[in-house]
Amino acid sequence: MARPRPGAVRPAARGRPGIRACTAAAAALAMACVLAAGGLWLHALLRANLLDNTTGRTELAARKVAAQLDVRTPPPGGRLPAPENGVDLVLVRDAAGRTVASTGGTGPGATAPGLDGAPRPDHGEDSVSAVLPPAHPGGHRRAVVVVQAPGAHTVYAMTVLGDVDDATRAVAVGLLAGAPPLTGFAAALAWWVTGRALRPVDAIRTGLAAVTSSELDRRVPDPGGADEIARLARTVNDTLDRLEHADARQRQFTADASHELRNPLAAVRSRLEVALAADRPDRESVEAALAETDRLQRIAADLLLLARLDGGPPPRTEPVDLALLAAEDVARRGRARVAARLDAPAPVPAAGDPARLERALANLVDNAVRHARTEVVVRAAGADGWVLLEVTDDGPGIPEADRERVFERFVRLDADRGRAAGGTGLGLAIAREIARAHGGDVRALPAPAGGARLVLRVPRRPPGPRPPS
Repeated sequence: MARPRPGAVRPAARGRPGIRACTAAAAALAMACVLAAGGLWLHALLRANLLDNTTGRTELAARKVAAQLDVRTPPPGGRLPAPENGVDLVLVRDAAGRTVASTGGTGPGATAPGLDGAPRPDHGEDSVSAVLPPAHPGGHRRAVVVVQAPGAHTVYAMTVLGDVDDATRAVAVGLLAGAPPLTGFAAALAWWVTGRALRPVDAIRTGLAAVTSSELDRRVPDPGGADEIARLARTVNDTLDRLEHADARQRQFTADASHELRNPLAAVRSRLEVALAADRPDRESVEAALAETDRLQRIAADLLLLARLDGGPPPRTEPVDLALLAAEDVARRGRARVAARLDAPAPVPAAGDPARLERALANLVDNAVRHARTEVVVRAAGADGWVLLEVTDDGPGIPEADRERVFERFVRLDADRGRAAGGTGLGLAIAREIARAHGGDVRALPAPAGGARLVLRVPRRPPGPRPPS
């Protein structure tokens, strides 16, 4: 199977909808649910309101007739005046159920089929209302109000609910007709808004796709603001800054390592050629070649250790006494050109890798011995949850402008003297990497009486995950 070329944008997986499609679908579904719930609520509310109004008008017409019967008998001929407010029929029945008066041309004794099934007020009630089904197929429902009148008469009032049914049907049709356009509009709006919101994300994707190993200086556009996409852009740019810095550091390290290895190799070659050209082996040339070979071995060992520190696992953690490490280092040096003195009146317990911490201390002391005039002081102490290894010398000191630069790899403030003394230019860099792997650091500070003061600080307890450099 062919692999995609570096920097190529992998196509989206099939079958998985994009963010815009999901957002549009969610907006359409939400709008449909809102319209359905709102439409049902509006339809029910309108229907109940119209029915209440119609029932109220019907009851008012019935009570007017009942009030008239309270002061006089039914009108002669059984004809009641036409009711107002759209009531279709009002009639009066006696105790035997015969119609004694009505509107709409219905004479006494006639029946009213539209009132079939109308309820009667129970004992103690003066009125009752009901909604009756259509009297015939295709008809309309009817609102009926029955009022108990004086003289054992009963007043019936009826209104056909044609207007109510037509109004509610019109509202339902309008809601059904308007739902699809509104749903489509919500989906289109969500699609457009999501597209505009994701436009910076697409620009970030395009910018990242253009970043290659030879163009690590490219950055993604920052849309500005403080929203999530702006923070994503800044995080991506910060990551690219770290990658570019790491790449530049690695390239510089490779160039410096090549330069450092080329000089002793050339010296070994020239010494060996001189030795071979002589009639007898030149002991001085062979000894110089051996010294350069030893220096090559130290450089290779330091390079290997740095590689392990850069990409290897975190250091193992076990109890270690830094005062004891300092005492062993001072005792191991014995009577050197420069005396090393220990200042550690009490044990200094810590947690870390004893071998690596011992190597870091040795590098600091070696650097101090190379530059000291008469004495080097090694001090171990604890303070505020940290443990310190402090190496002070009485040499020329480190200029303030170079106190960070001395920890860079293959950096020597005096290159010729550093090579002559046998240094590889990696000792302080290794010490700082070991300290940082333990969650601490190494700093160069001025000594109170002149000279240099290198302070290695690590936490008393084991550190957490190592942060990105």
